[in-house]
Amino acid sequence: MTQPDIKLTTLSNGLRIVTDRVPYVESVVLGVWAGVGTRNEDLSVNGAAHMVEHMLFKGTATRNAREIVEAIENVGGHMNAYTGREVTSYHIHLLKDDLPLALNVLADMVQHSTMLEEEIEQERSVILQEIGMCNDTPDDIIFDHYFETAYPEQALGAPILGTSEIVAAMNREALMSYVKRLYTPSRLVICASGNFDHDDFVRRVENAFTALPEGGNDNKKSASYIGGSERRVPRELEQSHIVLGFQGPSRTSNDYYTAKVLSCLLGGGMSSRLFQEVREKRGLVYSIYSFLSSYSDDGQFGIYAGTSPSQLSELVPVICDEILKLSDGIAEEELARAKAQLRSTTLLARESMMNRADQNARSLLLHGNIRTVKDIIEEINAVNISSLQTLSGKIFSSNPTLAALGPLETLGDFETVKHRLAVG
Repeated sequence: MTQPDIKLTTLSNGLRIVTDRVPYVESVVLGVWAGVGTRNEDLSVNGAAHMVEHMLFKGTATRNAREIVEAIENVGGHMNAYTGREVTSYHIHLLKDDLPLALNVLADMVQHSTMLEEEIEQERSVILQEIGMCNDTPDDIIFDHYFETAYPEQALGAPILGTSEIVAAMNREALMSYVKRLYTPSRLVICASGNFDHDDFVRRVENAFTALPEGGNDNKKSASYIGGSERRVPRELEQSHIVLGFQGPSRTSNDYYTAKVLSCLLGGGMSSRLFQEVREKRGLVYSIYSFLSSYSDDGQFGIYAGTSPSQLSELVPVICDEILKLSDGIAEEELARAKAQLRSTTLLARESMMNRADQNARSLLLHGNIRTVKDIIEEINAVNISSLQTLSGKIFSSNPTLAALGPLETLGDFETVKHRLAVG
C-alpha cells in the first residue's frame, strides 16, 4: 500500500526510486540509501562499511573533498551520512531549485570515488579519533560490548566503527572491494522528499546513475543470538553502566509494533515504569531507558542504566522486579499512554523532510514495500494488553545478556540475575 504523495519507480537495472512530494515546502531531501552495512563485512575488515561512508566524501575523478562539500554549501545546503548494521545512507538537504546539483554530486560520490591512498591515510586518522572518542563515552561503548556479547564472532555484533587495530590496517583494496561488491542497483534506493516532480526526478536519476557495479555476494549470515552470557569491563569511572537485554522480534515480525509499545511502556519516557520506579521513587539513576533494536531476522529488547557504583547492587534487582511485574497486569491507562506516544512520534516525524525520506527508504529496503503512516498507526492501535503480555512473556523468558562497564565491585553475580528472572 502506498500513499498518494509517495511514488515508486524501479528502473530496468533494479534501481528503485522513491519520491514523497510535499508541495508546500521550499526544500528537498534526497539521498542514496544502501541496504548494506556492518553486517555485510567480513570480520577481518570490520569497520569497512563505516570507512567507505567516510571515503565517498573524499574525492572523485572530477571533484576533490573540498569541492564536494563546497558544491552543496555554496547554495546553502547540508550533506551528511550514516552507517548502520544493515543500512548506509548519504543524503543532502537543500532548496528545491538545487535538486539537480545535489543529485549530480551524490551520483559522482557513489559511482566515481577514487579513494586515493593519501586520502585514506588522512581519514584513517580521523576514524581512529572517532573510535577513541567512542571508547571515552561509556554510554556509547557499553552498547558495543553488549552486541559483541549477544552476537559473538558475528558481523551483526561487531562494532560499526570497527576496532583500532583493524582500521589501522585497512587498505584501499578492502574498501574498493566493499563498494564494488555491495553498492549495486538492486541494493540501493534513491529517495527524495520535498517539493519536486516525480517524473522529472526519475529521468535525472536514470541519466545520473549509469556506472553502478554489478556486485557479488552480500556476505550476510543468519543471526545467531547467544543468550545467557555476560561481559564485564572494569574501568575507573564516576558511574557504572549496564545493559541488560533479551532476544526480541525482528523488524519484519508481526510482533514489532507490540514490542515498540512494550518498550515505551516499560522505559520509553518519564511516565514509564522504569523511570518512575528507578529514578523518581528510588533516585538510583540519572538515566534509564528501554530500547528495541530490530534487524531483518532478529532483534534485541534491552534496558540501559547508569548509576553510582554504591547503588549498583540495588539497581539490578529493581530492574529485574519491574520486568517481572509486567506479568502481574498492565493497566489500560498506561497502554493508552504508550500508544499515544508512539502515534505522536510517528506523525510528528512526518514534519521533517529528512525523517520522511529516511523512513521511506528504510521501509523499502527492510520490508520490500513502503509502510504508510496509516499502516503504522493501525498496527499501533491493534496492540492490546493480551498481546503485550504474551510478547512480554516470550521476550523475558529468553536467556538474558548482560554488559557492564565501570566500577563493578558491587554488581551481583550474573547467575543470580538469571535466577531472579526465572531463566536457566
